[in-house]
Amino acid sequence: MNIEEYIASGILELYVAGSLSEKENEEVHAAIQKYPELLAEVESIEKAILQLTAATYQGEVSSFDSIKNQLISKEPKVIPIQKSSNWKSFSGWAAAVLLGSMLIYTISQNKQSTSEIVSEKEALEAQIEKAKNSLAEKEKLLNILRDKDIISVPLAGQVASPNSYAKVYWNKKTNNIYLDAKGLPPPPKGKVYQVWSLKITPLTPTSLGTLDTFTANNTKIFAIENPNNSEAFGITLEPEGGSESPSLDQLYALGAVNS
Repeated sequence: MNIEEYIASGILELYVAGSLSEKENEEVHAAIQKYPELLAEVESIEKAILQLTAATYQGEVSSFDSIKNQLISKEPKVIPIQKSSNWKSFSGWAAAVLLGSMLIYTISQNKQSTSEIVSEKEALEAQIEKAKNSLAEKEKLLNILRDKDIISVPLAGQVASPNSYAKVYWNKKTNNIYLDAKGLPPPPKGKVYQVWSLKITPLTPTSLGTLDTFTANNTKIFAIENPNNSEAFGITLEPEGGSESPSLDQLYALGAVNS
């Protein structure tokens, strides 16, 4: 056997790539066992592909070209062979490169799948944490509203919006109110709800601020500081930024504190 011609034929690359028939595999295997030069060449091909796989796994994308060049840039052998042998040689090197490409694709897909799993896991953990925080906030709110020192003040709809309603929970000890504004409609664009603490005689309104996050707040419950000796609470619809005094024609809800 002409060892160099046999190596140049590309059949060893097809053997490594698993592209030969069972009979051809047996013939190549027998030749490898008989000639150490063929065994060394097979080991060299396998090593090149393993290097390609390892480099790709570590993210060195450019290594594919270097390994491919290593495969196809061996020193030419000036051996007169038939055209069919040239085709086999080309097919053999192509098979080796194709095998490397398949390995790259498989590793890439595995990396992508792992990345997707990690992303899904992180998203799920974030949702769980958000739910836990939401539950904790609700329990905290319930405890606040159930406090024996809380004063409940219902606010009824007025001429500007007869179907509106709200409720104020006032803790005089902490100077805080908790406004449940679920009964108010979404404010029009460019408008905002403003909350007022009122003294009845004479009528003296004091702004407690605007509900700028009304749309984003799903619970529609707002914690507001109220150091005033309030006799009533009102909610008006005002231009964005609020007003110095309430627009009485835009009074949406009003309720008096029971003594």
